[in-house]
Amino acid sequence: MVDRVLKALGAAHEGSVGVLLADGSEPGPVYFDVGSGPSVPSSAEWYAYDGRHGRLRAAVLRGSCSCGWRGAAEYPLDWMALPADRPLYEADVDLSGPIADYEAHVSVIRDLAVPLPAGLTGLLTELVRVLDGLAVEEPLVTLKALADLRYVIAQTGQDAAYELAAREVPLKVVATALGTSEAAARGYLNDYLRP
Repeated sequence: MVDRVLKALGAAHEGSVGVLLADGSEPGPVYFDVGSGPSVPSSAEWYAYDGRHGRLRAAVLRGSCSCGWRGAAEYPLDWMALPADRPLYEADVDLSGPIADYEAHVSVIRDLAVPLPAGLTGLLTELVRVLDGLAVEEPLVTLKALADLRYVIAQTGQDAAYELAAREVPLKVVATALGTSEAAARGYLNDYLRP
């Protein structure tokens, strides 16, 4: 359930395999020339930095996160062994290091998030189980229950958000407790304060 919450709070921790150039800089997106038109497609995927067609060439790979975190470990690309005439995504590049580094980063985020009491976790798990079953058996009952839950969530969320404001809890603390960025936490709180 924690992963669903992290995802719902604004994609603050979306991972990717990042690249560095030979000079140690992190490149911007690669733009693809597809002729004339109103938009120019681009990509920041690791495999776009293959040096073909005038594009930049990645020297190393590393874990990366949308929150700004970058992995300290660097995984060099061996361009002597990689095909120069084919797209990089077709090569057998080992991505396990950058992916494992990102997963360790997200694990730290999860560990810092405020833990739910076991009784509440059990209650939420049971609620999901019951609603999933009812969605197939009694879809109208499910929708009615969800409508009621929306009201409860909105009212209780508003009460909690106002209480945090009254206590002057810093946004950074809220973001850490929710396992998200400050921008996402601000949006989350504003959703309750300005329904």
